Amino acid sequence: MNRRIHTSVDPVSARYSHDPQASASVTSLFPRHAFLPLLILMASYGPSYAQGKTEEYHVKAGFLFHFAQLVDWPAAAGGGPTFDLCILGDDPFRGELENTLNGKVIGSKPIRVLHLKQPQEARNCQVLFISTKEDERLSKIFEGLGSSAVMTVGESDDFIERGGMIRFTLEQEKVRFEINLKAADPAGLKFSSRLLLLAKNVFGKQG
Repeated sequence: MNRRIHTSVDPVSARYSHDPQASASVTSLFPRHAFLPLLILMASYGPSYAQGKTEEYHVKAGFLFHFAQLVDWPAAAGGGPTFDLCILGDDPFRGELENTLNGKVIGSKPIRVLHLKQPQEARNCQVLFISTKEDERLSKIFEGLGSSAVMTVGESDDFIERGGMIRFTLEQEKVRFEINLKAADPAGLKFSSRLLLLAKNVFGKQG
């Protein structure tokens, strides 16, 4: 039976659990250190793991953390004391976001996970994960966000085409992602070249 790599890897620090340094705080990680952890995450989720979806979203939670490390927000955005990572609609992570990101920071700001019911609540988020259950009103969600500096992430097949910034995909049971720079540019978000290199597809050019 094939065995997947990820059973011994923390999706946030991406350090092997037998490493004596594995418990070191990830608050010391900065964008220049996030490239290797993302490479490990891209090889981490495999079909032989019995917990299936739970592990998939454990890995995706780690990706969201590293996305946030490798994107620059406009100076005027996110003036609050926390870095808000929001979920709109049903939560496919089922607690994995909280478990994975508890105690982590972006820059000097602690990450706060928020569960939203209404799209108008999302304008103050730094990262917005949009559930596939929100597909019917996806266009209205993007319209409501306008040019707000909110990084939108989703999983729907047409998420990029409809104006989302990052779409998760599964390729041979590995988590991959696509980036839509055409959507990110009006919001003033700048994606690291390292992140762009790891994307399965990149649409548009960075302004």
